[in-house]
Amino acid sequence: MEIVILAVVIAVVVLGAISGLVVSGRKKKQLPPSPPAAPVTPSAPVTPSVTAPPAEPQVGEEAEAPSDESRRTIEDTPLPVAEAPEAEAPVAEPAAPPAPEIEVPEPTAGRLVRLRARLSRSQNSLGKGLLTLLSREHLDEDTWEEIEETLLTADVGVAPTQELVERLRERVKVLGTRTPADLRTLLREELLALIGTDTDRSVHTANGVGNGGDEIPGVVMVVGVNGTGKTTTTGKLARVLVADGKSVVLGAADTFRAAAADQLQTWGERVGARTVRGPEGGDPASIAFDAVKEGIAESADVVLIDTAGRLHTKTGLMDELGKVKRVVEKHGPLGEVLLVLDATTGQNGLVQARVFAEVVDITGVVLTKLDGTAKGGIIVAVQRELGVPVKLVGLGEGADDLAPFEPEAFVDALIGD
Repeated sequence: MEIVILAVVIAVVVLGAISGLVVSGRKKKQLPPSPPAAPVTPSAPVTPSVTAPPAEPQVGEEAEAPSDESRRTIEDTPLPVAEAPEAEAPVAEPAAPPAPEIEVPEPTAGRLVRLRARLSRSQNSLGKGLLTLLSREHLDEDTWEEIEETLLTADVGVAPTQELVERLRERVKVLGTRTPADLRTLLREELLALIGTDTDRSVHTANGVGNGGDEIPGVVMVVGVNGTGKTTTTGKLARVLVADGKSVVLGAADTFRAAAADQLQTWGERVGARTVRGPEGGDPASIAFDAVKEGIAESADVVLIDTAGRLHTKTGLMDELGKVKRVVEKHGPLGEVLLVLDATTGQNGLVQARVFAEVVDITGVVLTKLDGTAKGGIIVAVQRELGVPVKLVGLGEGADDLAPFEPEAFVDALIGD
């Protein structure tokens, strides 16, 4: 048994040796034959030869030159022509905002119709109240006191109220029997007499003669307290004048209220009227002077000057308003000085009116917000206080809601048909 195992081990060893010899022989056959060694000359030093690696092709060279052509140098090789970069498209500048479209304001005649409709909705409580009281069978002292109280509540004022009550007493006594139609006619006539129908209520915008003898536009200065709608009224008045075929230049002399000039300019752009303005906080008198100067240069028909809404309790500011008027009059006389009053302020508006009248010569009154909670009797009170007529009334926030004041339409709206 041991002999058999020993024989197997010997066989395995012999086979392994034979396999190693075969592999070694195959590797030797694969190796290239070594070049014959050069004879060594004892007298000359041996310099090993180093084979340089093939040069990399340069720009413009071909990787390999044909065997029948000489290799070209870089000077002989045409370089590719670099294409010019495409021109960048010019960056388009942002388009300028389109010019505002010029509006055509509603004619003045159309506004008078709407005047009565709006007033009848908000003001006829006064007329109806008076007609109801006058229709009583017996007009005793208590009834007349109620009539007087109704007039005072409507802001007619003490003196005008007493005057109206006395005239009504006399006419009712003479009239005797009173039908509703008779009472309406009686009340209409007395209210018209109280308001006044023979007063000139037109806004004077005719061209004048300047101090140098040349013709100048009609100049209208608009004054009033902040919050009365003064700047808006100036813009709406420009629309009224443009509707009547007049060219207008606006002067933004209210430099103390933020964005007042922007507001006025927007109004002007809508009807094609140019606005002369200055820096915020600038000298109002200087801007007013330049506005009239510009109006003369453009041969405009009217120059409207919006002034700062100064508090009537600030003496220094009121004096500055007087300065604006004096500076403007260096060109020539003013055609109008319009005082804007908020009709809803009632008797407080009369206090404002008195102070403004002391500083500048008021020639007319504009009553705004007459379509709201305002009491129509303020028209009578203001006219009595200032001795000047109400020329324009504001009946809403629309662009064409400023209308000439017409006593007949106003009274008809009060008492109804």
